[in-house]
Formats: sequence, C-alpha cells, structure tokens
Amino acid sequence: MVQSTKLQGTDLEFYPLHDLARAGIEDPSGLPVTVKVLLEGLVRLAEAGVTPESNIGVLAHWPAVPPAGAELPFLPARVLMQDFTGVPAVVDLAAMRSAMQRAGKDAGKVDPLVPVDLVIDHSVQVDSFGFRDSYTRNIQKEIERNRERYSLLRWAQQAFHNFSLVPPGMGICHQVNLEYLARVVQVRDIKGRRVAIPDTLMGTDSHTTMVNGLGVLGWGTGGIEAEAAILGQPAYLATPIVVGVRFIGALRAGTTATDLVLTLTEMLRKHGVVDKFVEFCGDGLSTLSVPDRATLSNMCPEYGATSALFPVDQQTLRYLEVTGRDREQIELVERYTKEQGLFRVDGAAAPKFTELLELDLSQVESSMAGPKRPQDRVALPDVWSSFSTVFTPGPRPEPEAISRLTEEGGPIDGRATVAVHAKHEAKVEDGCVVIAAITSCTNTSNPSVMIAAGLLAKKAVELGLTVDPYVKTSLAPGSRVVTDYLKTANLLEPLEQLGFFLVGYGCTTCIGNSGPLASPEIEAAVTKENLSVVAVLSGNRNFEARIHPLVKASYLASPPLVVAFALAGTVHRDLTKDPVGQTPDGKPVMLSDLWPS
Repeated sequence: MVQSTKLQGTDLEFYPLHDLARAGIEDPSGLPVTVKVLLEGLVRLAEAGVTPESNIGVLAHWPAVPPAGAELPFLPARVLMQDFTGVPAVVDLAAMRSAMQRAGKDAGKVDPLVPVDLVIDHSVQVDSFGFRDSYTRNIQKEIERNRERYSLLRWAQQAFHNFSLVPPGMGICHQVNLEYLARVVQVRDIKGRRVAIPDTLMGTDSHTTMVNGLGVLGWGTGGIEAEAAILGQPAYLATPIVVGVRFIGALRAGTTATDLVLTLTEMLRKHGVVDKFVEFCGDGLSTLSVPDRATLSNMCPEYGATSALFPVDQQTLRYLEVTGRDREQIELVERYTKEQGLFRVDGAAAPKFTELLELDLSQVESSMAGPKRPQDRVALPDVWSSFSTVFTPGPRPEPEAISRLTEEGGPIDGRATVAVHAKHEAKVEDGCVVIAAITSCTNTSNPSVMIAAGLLAKKAVELGLTVDPYVKTSLAPGSRVVTDYLKTANLLEPLEQLGFFLVGYGCTTCIGNSGPLASPEIEAAVTKENLSVVAVLSGNRNFEARIHPLVKASYLASPPLVVAFALAGTVHRDLTKDPVGQTPDGKPVMLSDLWPS
C-alpha cells in the first residue's frame, strides 16, 4: 500500500506513485498520464476503504487484462455544472433535504461532499445585435425569462456548503474553468492532513474536456453521475483504452488552432476513439500554447473520445502565470507534477499507449468544417463544392442580373432572392451567409485567433469594406477577459464597425441561442423560397438546424474566417483566389490582403 509522505519544500503530503515500484507492485513511470491520475485517485480510495487494495496492483499493471472482479472507481476532486443541466441537480438536492425534514432528520446533512462550481451561461440569447447596448438588452431579457430558475440557484448558493455560483453575464463555464477555477493541483484535508492531489472533475456538459488542455483530467457525465459524485459516490470505469497522439513539427504561419482541431476531429473520427481516452505527446506540444490545446480538448466530444489530455509542462506553468494564478500555486503545480512523474519535457520517451497515432502540424491547412457535421473538414477552396454537393442549388446568378432585378425582386433561373434595404448587391440566395458569429469557448478562449479576427476587421475597415445587412453578426466571448484585451489593443472598435458588437458572455449561437435572423423579411424569404442559407461560426457543432431552425448549412471556422465570410456574404467564393469584397472605388480585396502577417 502506498503511504502518504511529505511533498518536499511544502507543508503538504501526497501519495507518491513511484512507491508502487518500491512496494514490489509495478513501476508506473511508463504509464500514460491519464492512467497515472486514475491510479493516484485509486490509491486514496483504497486507503479510505472504498475499494480493495488489490485493485491498485491491477491498474498499475495496465494495459494487462484485469482479473474478474477487479474494479476502477473514480471520484473527482470537483464537479462543474452549467445552468441547463445544473438546475435539475439542485432540485434533486433540495428534494432530498425536504425528504429528510419530513422524516424528522437533519436536512443539512444533504450537502455536497465534493466542491461544485455552477456557471450560468446557457440561457442568454442573441435577441439584440448590432448595437453598443446589445449586451445590456440581452442580459436583461435573460433575467426576465429565467427569474424563477435564477432564484433557485441563488438559494442553493446560500443553502449549501461547497457550492459556488457564477452569475449570468460573466462567461462560459469551460472558459471560466480554464482561466480561473482550475488549479491543476488541489489541496484536500484527509484525516486531518493537508494532501496535494491532482485536480480532476466531472461536468454536466460534454465539453467539460476543454480543461484537459491545462493538464486537468475530466469529462462530461449525466446528471445522475454528477449528483452521485457530489454526494461522495465514485463512478466505476471500465479498463481505460488510451490512444496516444504524437505531434511533430509546428503549425505553418497563417494556420490556426481551429484548423488543427478540425483536422484532428476528422482524423480521430476516421480512426475511432469512442469510449477511449486520448492523450497527446511529442515535442510538437511545445509549439502549442494552452489556449491552442484547450481548443483541441474542447472538441473531444466531436471526435468521440472520453477525454483528451495534455500533460503538464512549461506551457502549462506559463499559462497559469499569465492568467494571474498565485506564485505559490504555480510552484506547487510544478513541484507536485514533477515529483509524481506527470510533467512532460521535450525528448522524453512516449508512454506506452493502447494505440499511437501521429500528426505532423506542418501539414495542417486553413480549413472549415461543414455543412452538417464537425468531422467533415473542408479546405477553403472546397467550401462551395461541399455546400453544393449537399444542397444542390442552381447556378449562381451574375452580379449584373442581381442588380438588374433589384426593384423587381423576381426569381432568377428559378431561384428566388430578396432585396435587403436599398443595396443592389444585398440579395439573399442559396449559399448566403445569414449568421456570422464569433462565439463559443472553443475559440474565444484563444487570444491568438481573437486578435487575428480583430486585426482582419481593422484592415477591412481601413479599406472601406462593409458587411451586407442580411448577415447577422455577433460577438459572444467566453469571458470578460476577451473584451478587455480587445479594447486594450484597440481592436474592439473595428469589429463593431463591421457589426460584431458584444451580445453577451455565454454560449449563444453555438448552442442554438442565435435569436431571429437579421430581419423578418429575410426569415420570410428563406421560408417562402426554401433557401439553403448558411451560418459561419467559431463554435464546435453544426448539425442541421442546430444553429437556427431556418439555417440548413453551418460551417465551423476560426474567428478571422468568420469575419472574412461575413464580409463575403456567401460561401459561393473561393477565398484563396476570389475577392472577399471590394473597396468603395471598386478595387478587389483578397483574403491575403486582410490576413494578419
């Protein structure tokens, strides 16, 4: 049995995994980090009497087939919730307290044993857009709609211990978790001792895996599993299958973490990682920042894995520093992970995985995914063919024909268009982009792509480019940090000049809370003519009608590409060779003219 011992340089204790070899069980040094974290938790549960000590040896011999009767319990260090899935859990806890009270017992005994963070992020909708006060209008509407639910959550924060509530308008739970809540190493009181343990979690949202990019193991679960964990009951896991993904090289200039995650999603979907744990390795990791990694881990549900873990390394420590974590906490993370064999360095041998794949980062190209599935990656030149293959629209009318029929508003080659305002070229047809949303924690957590979007908008404004009025534009970051640095960099104003006003700090368009299209006339035209119109968003899912019931096609893209397609107004352009738009004097403007260098 592994005994706790002092963590050198601290007043904390920990359970050193290397003592397993000294105890004659097995040397765990070659195990994947995922398995090591599960093993450390198993040691503590065995000491607590939750599971037999023999199960420690079984997991230490991974990937050997476990004997009959072996079990792998897992109890997270904390639980993360959002308001849609968290409210039912709070109701259940309240119901249990009522039952205790009716039975004449102490209702206060129903209390979270594992810390819970609930972030309100799923309720805000893009009702108002295109105005400086859109954020204020939308959050007022959100509170009006959800007053009863929010009253319940406010009661829960006061009634329960170990229950923290982040109010509406602050951010998306996964980005708040990444930037603020996650500690990488937690400290717990165990039998009067202060013990350092890995930060792990379960979340009542599938994209809980985003925090895997920070080196924190966690995944999404159902509400019942999360409630059980809150009350101290472990989940029981099957023997983990761990797929290693080795990164080599570095991303080329002009490509983004969004391009990489769409490439990864396509690759892992084809390989098959459902019910498997993914873990990244290789020297290429040193070229990826934590926000880059978080983008990859965020889309873990889209490629089907249980989790997608990046080991702790120097990039992790750097991120903790720039996000304002205490120096003492950063030192604890470094000391603990190195002592436990959880810290990655370049040149280290890859752990022994069930399977090992490899991806050359230098081969990643600018991409989008769509029009209906996140794994359907398409290179920029192929976007229109991917759309037309699915929706088979007729030929695109010539600009002259569109202009000629501005007043007439009649069908062209059997395909209807609708005039918007007084702009001759502003006609809605198949392939038109009617929603362009910089949204979702998937990408707004990454300053590199958000700054790129701002720089692209700045250049477009300088050249006199505008967005057609049928395009509903919105900016909904995952935390207030984003608008702070955009303002500091003087990049929020050019985004606003193109219509990308702040509409809220929440999931918004990514989960279908996109609100109405730009005008009732556009919605009527799309319905009447059965148009196949498009949403381009920096989100993680794009199933048909998920983004908006009238929008058949949705493409996932990086924030700068969202701005580019808002300017283009259609996916019927190859932005690698067709102009994004024209200057007021008719000069064509290419994407390469706008793209940050």
